[in-house]
Amino acid sequence: MAGGFHHRDMRARPSLPMKREPTPVVIAARFRFYGKLRDFLPWRRRGKSFPFTFKGRPAVKDTLEALGVPHPEVDLILANGRSVDFSHRLQGGDRVAVYPPGPFRLRGRFFHLQPPLPKNTGFVIDCHLGKLARRLRLLGFDAVYRRDFSDAEIVETAVREKRIVLTRDVGLLKNKQVGLGYWVRSQHVERQLKEVIARYGLRGRFQPFVRCLECNGRIRPAAKRRIQGRLLPKTRAYFNRFYQCPDCGRVYWRGSHYPGLKQWIRKAG
Repeated sequence: MAGGFHHRDMRARPSLPMKREPTPVVIAARFRFYGKLRDFLPWRRRGKSFPFTFKGRPAVKDTLEALGVPHPEVDLILANGRSVDFSHRLQGGDRVAVYPPGPFRLRGRFFHLQPPLPKNTGFVIDCHLGKLARRLRLLGFDAVYRRDFSDAEIVETAVREKRIVLTRDVGLLKNKQVGLGYWVRSQHVERQLKEVIARYGLRGRFQPFVRCLECNGRIRPAAKRRIQGRLLPKTRAYFNRFYQCPDCGRVYWRGSHYPGLKQWIRKAG
């Protein structure tokens, strides 16, 4: 029986030229940051204009955060002298000036990027700022804080309850859902408090001794007969006016520490 071998033609075939993707063009814009926004920059970039290279046409918000500046700290962006919002697309040669909230002498018509503050200023505070939370509560401000707060819980609370985020974590402020927020610069609690008071104009709005320092609840007058079982003998003997937190049950009274606290509050204001 006749047969044969089948074989493929192994002769070389001409190769097709590979299609190359166009190389993205790298272009640059110049940035300058003013006021407290300079705190986010390395020393060599503070107080001066500097170039930043990029590809394509990124939104200015993404570029600011790539440079280390979180959007809740930004109130005004000028691109080539024109007021723009965070969605502005950068082009090569743009000159961008970026300002925090505050009084700056600028000519022209501008719009601010910071959302309006809630009527009743409330804060949600990250787990590294427990002492600051207690001091804000002492002054009467609504300050939600937990030692085990996760970043996701902080953001959720800020959005749901329209609260201002206070944090030492710059990355947390870059979360796109955070509208109002402040990066606390100092590591010392008294300076931290001064920062927050100045940033949000809290002077003249103190209502001391109305909040529980432990849980943030609003304290109420409490009859001595109803809470005397919680008092030490000397406290029960020498004091008659008491207050209690209905949420956690903690009892307060104007003891020997009270004059010192009043003096501290006067200095804070």
